Amino acid sequence: MIDLRSDTVTKPSKEMRQAIAAAPVGDDVYSEDPTVNLLQEKVADFFGKEAALYVPSGTMSNQIALKILTQPGDEIVTEADAHIYYYETAAPAILSQVQIRPIPSAMGMPLLSEFENVIRPDLYYFPRTSLFCLENTHNRHGGTILPIEEFPKVKQLADKNNIRMHLDGARIWNAIVETGISGAEYARYFDTLSVCLSKGMGAPVGSLLVSTRENIQKAIKWRKIFGGGMRQAGLLAAGGLFALENNLEKLAFDHANAKLAAQKISEIDGITVDLARTQTNMVRFDLGRISPAEFVSECSKAGLLLSATGGKTIRIVFHLDIDRTQTLKAIEIIATVCR
Repeated sequence: MIDLRSDTVTKPSKEMRQAIAAAPVGDDVYSEDPTVNLLQEKVADFFGKEAALYVPSGTMSNQIALKILTQPGDEIVTEADAHIYYYETAAPAILSQVQIRPIPSAMGMPLLSEFENVIRPDLYYFPRTSLFCLENTHNRHGGTILPIEEFPKVKQLADKNNIRMHLDGARIWNAIVETGISGAEYARYFDTLSVCLSKGMGAPVGSLLVSTRENIQKAIKWRKIFGGGMRQAGLLAAGGLFALENNLEKLAFDHANAKLAAQKISEIDGITVDLARTQTNMVRFDLGRISPAEFVSECSKAGLLLSATGGKTIRIVFHLDIDRTQTLKAIEIIATVCR
């Protein structure tokens, strides 16, 4: 079965499993797990920040960031299809008691004027605009890379209005590999950054929140409150360390497979592909008259798993468990089912 539903379906390689089995461990709640500590140090250094905190999931990492950067009753600003807004089960309202102001965009990066327009005046009947959240790469826009030249403009606006900045960088690794821009350069515009190791990087579990030492000290408390304190977590962190040291550059192959698939799928009658959105490891295409549910079902019967994402849109995601032969086979199955 060729599984292109998401890059979260990757399985640890034999070598990663060996690294996990051999990892030295301690009690991470006491900050005594050497493997967790090493992973946190390496990721913080990679992004040019003072400290990082290992947590079980990307959602927890995002929500801890919101908790330490906002106050109850605040309003945060996200892009209208952002993961924090779309897929995190209203957690900002539940955990941080903030409301979300979503603003639309064409490719995942709202215009500067849109950010300016949604900042609330300092009046008693308005919530306080306290946080801008961006997502890079952007999931629901098809893995698009946000243009880094926009970040300093938004940062300047945020600083002028005493607004914090958070980056949901679950797939920031893909942007780094595709553009050649360093992690530190991407991160420098943000107070906090969330990065995931269990997607294209191929680790089985884990994300990290990256920020200042002061913010990470606050984050440790909220990780505990949210139920994310783990004990001998080095067994999990070892997978992340292996990924960081061995899998980062492999993302380029995922991007190449995605771009090949996008081009070939765009040539199939009845399918529309926005090739401009295929910038990293995702391909989104529209089925026209074909039923998405039937299409997904028939592809599954033929040995291909993929996802319908709403309307007539299908998403396929390439990852390190998919090679060129499987990519070509997936294209063949899609073409056959369409016929």
